[in-house]
Amino acid sequence: MARRLRPVELDFADTAPLRLSFTGDVGATRESVYRALAEEVADWPRWFSAVTEVTPADEGRGRFVRLRGGGFFRETIMAAQPVERYAYRVDETNAPGVRAMLEDWTLAVSPSGGTRLRWTMAVDGGPALRAALRLARPGVARSFRGAVRGLDARLRARVR
Repeated sequence: MARRLRPVELDFADTAPLRLSFTGDVGATRESVYRALAEEVADWPRWFSAVTEVTPADEGRGRFVRLRGGGFFRETIMAAQPVERYAYRVDETNAPGVRAMLEDWTLAVSPSGGTRLRWTMAVDGGPALRAALRLARPGVARSFRGAVRGLDARLRARVR
């Protein structure tokens, strides 16, 4: 059953009661990575295995996301700053215990000359949800690392 979440602003990425952040490097330029994140949203399932479908919504101001296992999110895009940042707030979900959620992707030049991605999942929920997410952190980290590898491979294949 879908539930509406509390609306939050971009600063929630820094102030949420629980923040999980992960960093990884992609060999492609920030322009290519940003395009894959923000403009080619329907292709996310090709490189992020936890995602089964992403559909633009609200004339490009939002997204509808389906996850493996049946989870879904209706999101509002909060920041779309080419080569710098892509962030979205979850407005509605079937995930239990979530009160507010924002995901924030930032892009920087990596030491190798590619792109350093930082993904922050900012969440507010009850003690049980916070405890479950802390326990799930290693699995979320693996999922993120797999997504970075998948995105890197996808973008490298384009260059060939």
